[in-house]
Amino acid sequence: MFDRRLKILLVSPEVAPLAKVGGLADVAGSLPKALATLGEGEFAHDIRVVLPKYRQIAAGRYLTDFPVTIGGTVHTAIIRATSLEAKYKHYQTQVPVYLVDNHHFFNREGIYAHNDDALRFGFFCQAVLQMLPQLEFKPDLIHCNDWQSALIPYYLHDLAQQNDFFSRIATVVTIHNLQYQGTFPRETLPELSIPDELFTPEGFEFYGQFNFLKVGLLYADVINTVSQSYAGEILTPEYGAGLDGLLRQRKEDLYGIINGINYHEFNPETDPRIVQNYSPQTAELKKQNKPALQNEVGLPIRDVPVFGLVSRLVSQKGLDLFPPIIERLLAEEVQLVFLGEGDPYYEEMLKNFARQYPSKVSTTIDFNSVLAQRIYAGSDLFLMPSAFEPCGLGQLISMRYGTIPIVRATGGLADTVRDYTQNPAYGTGFVFTDYTPEAFWDAIMRALRLYRDRPGEWANLVRQAMHQDFSWAKSSASYLELYQRALAKQFVTAN
Repeated sequence: MFDRRLKILLVSPEVAPLAKVGGLADVAGSLPKALATLGEGEFAHDIRVVLPKYRQIAAGRYLTDFPVTIGGTVHTAIIRATSLEAKYKHYQTQVPVYLVDNHHFFNREGIYAHNDDALRFGFFCQAVLQMLPQLEFKPDLIHCNDWQSALIPYYLHDLAQQNDFFSRIATVVTIHNLQYQGTFPRETLPELSIPDELFTPEGFEFYGQFNFLKVGLLYADVINTVSQSYAGEILTPEYGAGLDGLLRQRKEDLYGIINGINYHEFNPETDPRIVQNYSPQTAELKKQNKPALQNEVGLPIRDVPVFGLVSRLVSQKGLDLFPPIIERLLAEEVQLVFLGEGDPYYEEMLKNFARQYPSKVSTTIDFNSVLAQRIYAGSDLFLMPSAFEPCGLGQLISMRYGTIPIVRATGGLADTVRDYTQNPAYGTGFVFTDYTPEAFWDAIMRALRLYRDRPGEWANLVRQAMHQDFSWAKSSASYLELYQRALAKQFVTAN
């Protein structure tokens, strides 16, 4: 029934390289490119992207403007156009990108954490839908990402009752991290043109607050998250962040698809940001990146195991497991390179490690994509002891660069890293289950013993990790199947 060229609109509050805070931007910047290259010419899917036009984004070409009423005030939405270049082998195309521009809401410092975020992203959701007839573009499906676009399925349902243009459009909501839901006071409802009678436990109420993401989960045709394991975890009270009951109700419509990474950008064979390029066939050249990294971050140039960590510095990332083991770890002949920014408590903790052990620990508090690549290439091991991890990109990039991940078996980490101790023939890293310092320490020591005592096996492990396929070409095909499910459900509902 749906074996045809699809028209897809991907909606995201951030899209790399235009605007980026976290991994969502990488997904929203890479998935459309992969979808656009699944076919060629008349067989290519018509995939377009829309995001707010923040201050740091170049203006783009003017297309249209129209009024949007939000918070009892009429604001002007200006739609501008730019594009992303998509390449796959010999095929190259452009993915259209729409920018929703409004000086009042988006011409300011920072993307999130403003007092009026409910109005900012309510305006964005309404503007996305109102622009479609203006542009004469009716998508088959709208793919919403995280809470900032989660009102779209509800607004679409409302508009479809009034205007046939908006009928028979399917919706998907992707949960990138269930901890971020967009909760605001009940008084926000009338400002967003939402009837107060919908503020019930079965409706939009969430522990006395209004919840953007809950709205999307109630109205989307299909829901997905970014790994199979996380899709199961969020059905439980431990990981469900208060929405596990609703997610269990919608279990039949909930799917998990692991994120990919951009194999053109993250390619040790061609990466211009690293000192020495290498491939799985020339993995022995990787070691030339270590002294360059040590020199750059101010550590002595020594042939010792180097552990890297590139992360947002927040409690989710397992940083509280470090203090109980740091003395034991640094008693070993090792070095640690930390890069990230986030919670001031964890920033100070990692800076203290560097002050106490200046010859063994380097800490850089920054968002530095060039240094990140040099850590991926120059380290031997990569640390991701997360308390929970919807998908994780760090372990995928580290394996691509032959840097062996040490991870906790949760979410996407459990789905992508196979424990070498359990199965040397297929292992790609070292995995621990219990969220304890001792379990973390055990995984570190298993890795160190292999690195030091069995260099031949270590070299095989590096090559096994590098041969894994976590490209978007693979994940985008799964998303296309997800879209077909949403379209089929919308077809049944409409009839």
